[in-house]
Amino acid sequence: MTKTVVVTGAGSGIGRAIATVLAVRGWQVVVSDINEEAAEAACAALDDSAGQRHEFARLNVSDPGDAQRVADDVADRLGLDAWVSNAGISFMQKFLDLPIERYDKTLEINLKGVFVCGQAAARAMVRTNRAGAIVNTASMAGKQGKVPYLSDYVASKFGVVGLTQAMAFELAEHNIIVNSVCPGYVETPMQERELDWEASLRGTTAAGVKQSWIDDTPLGRLEQPEDVARVVAFLLSEDARFMTGESLAVNGGAFMD
Repeated sequence: MTKTVVVTGAGSGIGRAIATVLAVRGWQVVVSDINEEAAEAACAALDDSAGQRHEFARLNVSDPGDAQRVADDVADRLGLDAWVSNAGISFMQKFLDLPIERYDKTLEINLKGVFVCGQAAARAMVRTNRAGAIVNTASMAGKQGKVPYLSDYVASKFGVVGLTQAMAFELAEHNIIVNSVCPGYVETPMQERELDWEASLRGTTAAGVKQSWIDDTPLGRLEQPEDVARVVAFLLSEDARFMTGESLAVNGGAFMD
């Protein structure tokens, strides 16, 4: 039987790669993004050779009503087997100069969004008696604070790691597993913006910053979105059904714990 998964922030970057890999592996994917056009385009490109009927939906992850609407609709029509909370934002600035408005926005999307969507998904799974799986996208910045100019992002991703454990503990009685992935230097449009920001803050070039990231990675290359997506696919597979509360480092060795 085809299983259905909702992926947030799936219009581009890591989220789109997750949707793509899961579709190839037979999942029926609901591509969600606040940018509905991006979600539609990503959905149209998905493999459907296993007979899946992929869908797309506009979703503001920090809006509880919006998240519950999507979760309940999918659960009632298709069956909600899994949810991947991947949507996230970043903004680089020195800690002393970071506007509180930017801090609030980062936590609204990166942490509140994971809470809101996780709660909505879990409620729908419990209501429909589904033994589900939830995966949250954290970061290696959720395991160490030695990350320049990303104090708000670090705070949000540390929160995701802790929230993943709290969710896993409470949802275990409902046979819902919850894990997260912690990517490193992933080559995405968001990373391109970070290269320019960090170069400006450091007084160097984007090419120089990129090389420093590669040098920090023992496997010797920038991470690709597909590297993350394949680990997410594992966490949603039957092979991972006795794993919960874990935050898996997927960073080429850039940070080991």
